[in-house]
Amino acid sequence: MRPGIIQAIKGNITILAVDAIVNAANSSLMGGGGVDGAIHRAGGPAILEGCRAIVARQGGCKTGEAVITTAGKLQAEYVIHTVGPVWNGGDKGEAELLAACYRNSLALAASHGCHTIAFPNISTGVYGYPKDQAAAVAVSAVREFLNTNDIIRQVIFVCFDDESLKLVSAQLGEELPASDASAADLALP
Repeated sequence: MRPGIIQAIKGNITILAVDAIVNAANSSLMGGGGVDGAIHRAGGPAILEGCRAIVARQGGCKTGEAVITTAGKLQAEYVIHTVGPVWNGGDKGEAELLAACYRNSLALAASHGCHTIAFPNISTGVYGYPKDQAAAVAVSAVREFLNTNDIIRQVIFVCFDDESLKLVSAQLGEELPASDASAADLALP
């Protein structure tokens, strides 16, 4: 079994043509700021309707867990909503919870037949997770999953800023190209 391809780009996750994009959601699943708000705005009301159905069925999403909805108007087929941990100094299980976000999102994508998936930098915004530590956890969790699963063929870390792109690329053992890959340049199967 050959592990899937992992890459990092700087761009807008809402415009990618992948099977699933991951939303850094809050536990209420009712939308919010940052990536969460951008995904809900770009995808339209179908995503919120899907989230409401999940909330009615199970009462939201706990930290580290993941749920799936339609992607509405997005080019992706699905949105996987995961709730990252709030940074509380690093000794309250944050690393394991963050790794669980990636593992559970990948497992959910694989169970829905997804071959391509895009992740934002989970928990590094208002949740305050240090970007360097988050990059290490994310890349490690994704590599570990891909070594045991052959359904997911491509994982894209879609970084919001140059710092995150540099940190994730370093974890992947890559040097940044002379010109950053743009999310608009990706036309994935």
